[in-house]
Amino acid sequence: MELDVAGYRCHLATAGRPWRPTDPLSPPLLLIHGAANDGDAWQQVAAGLAAAGCCVLAPDLPGHGLSGGPPLPSIEALADWLPALLDAAGVDRAVLVGHSMGSLVALEGAARHPQRCSGLALLGTSAPMPVAEALLGRAARAPDSVYRMMTEYSLTPRFLLAGGGGHGIWGPGVNLAIMRRSPRGVLAIDLANCNDYLHGLAAAARVNCPTLLLAARRDRMTPRRNLPPLQAALRQAHYVEIADCGHAMMNEKPQAVVAELLRFLPRVAAAATTAPPAANAPGRSPQQG
Repeated sequence: MELDVAGYRCHLATAGRPWRPTDPLSPPLLLIHGAANDGDAWQQVAAGLAAAGCCVLAPDLPGHGLSGGPPLPSIEALADWLPALLDAAGVDRAVLVGHSMGSLVALEGAARHPQRCSGLALLGTSAPMPVAEALLGRAARAPDSVYRMMTEYSLTPRFLLAGGGGHGIWGPGVNLAIMRRSPRGVLAIDLANCNDYLHGLAAAARVNCPTLLLAARRDRMTPRRNLPPLQAALRQAHYVEIADCGHAMMNEKPQAVVAELLRFLPRVAAAATTAPPAANAPGRSPQQG
């Protein structure tokens, strides 16, 4: 699907059942990809969620994949882009599901625009999410070397050696191919956005919806030891760990990711039945923070 969002073309992949405004207990899942990725990073997870009867939306962020416009220069700008996307898609509220950089976008979006967020799932996250200065420089000068390093560090050695993916698909190559088709300069901007986002814990303290923290036990990019402060800041956090899995969990263990998201959705529905009436019309909440 091609939408006009804030004056630029946005490519939005959709799957599963159509969203029904009359069914507030089953909001769409908005899947937000990470640095130098696009919506295809969610392909296996989106298929599993759709097969389970969910409504799934997976956009290419501005300047990524098939979406037009320049890459946005901060996590805050990306978070403020989310309501415009939901407006263009005709969706009032969604479960924001973000991976890596996308988890920061989802976190900030939930804090700034609570009326648009029914639930929050943060996959492979850390707040803050620092990036080494040497890596920031290499991302601008020699992005392919960083793509290859990120692919290696995002997956477990077993998955790298075995190939993963199944049915003749080279799993590590999927990660690498998606990043290599990124427009020039996107990787450097995305990594800088992650590095510069320093108030994630303050944002977490403002989140009022149920939140899933989904970690991979062998994540070397956003190690689980970094999660306790974020978990403590969130009011309704539920922590789950996927064993024998690296940072790129949607590629390495997509079935486990789907299963945990499906287990989380009843918490979102339960919160929706007990939430007080919104003070503002759905979909038009004031910016917070």
